[in-house]
Amino acid sequence: MIAFVAALVVGCAPAADPKHPAPVAPVAVAPSKPTTTPPAPPAPAPAVAVVLPAIGCPSPTCVFHAGAAGYFTCLASGAGTCFHFGASCTPPDACMFDPADRAYKQCARAVEGTCQQWGAACAPATRCMFDVADGLHHQCDEVAGGGCKRYGAVCAP
Repeated sequence: MIAFVAALVVGCAPAADPKHPAPVAPVAVAPSKPTTTPPAPPAPAPAVAVVLPAIGCPSPTCVFHAGAAGYFTCLASGAGTCFHFGASCTPPDACMFDPADRAYKQCARAVEGTCQQWGAACAPATRCMFDVADGLHHQCDEVAGGGCKRYGAVCAP
């Protein structure tokens, strides 16, 4: 009976655990010698001066967002609209678009991109104004009373 139990213990040893595999003995490998010499590096190319135009980095601007009815930092724009908005802001000259009156007015008190107290009519210094008809910013060719009588080409807000 003891022989039978001993045979079961030896023959029925637990299977190898995949989470804890048995250690593998390292195999010695003899270093090999290169049979050929490596090729020589290519000759350096002659230096050429590259002149890039002085474009500079685009500056973020403070732009009216029609959907939020407020002003936000524009991080990327083109074709009369802003593609990527950032934090709320107030334009440097505090001339803001009033969506209720559809006109630009001086803002006496701005809070998080919206005006809490409106003043007199104004026009942005750049004359790049929001057009409610198409939701884009256009260069205003004729400013009148905080609005634009004649819009021109789209402009970068």
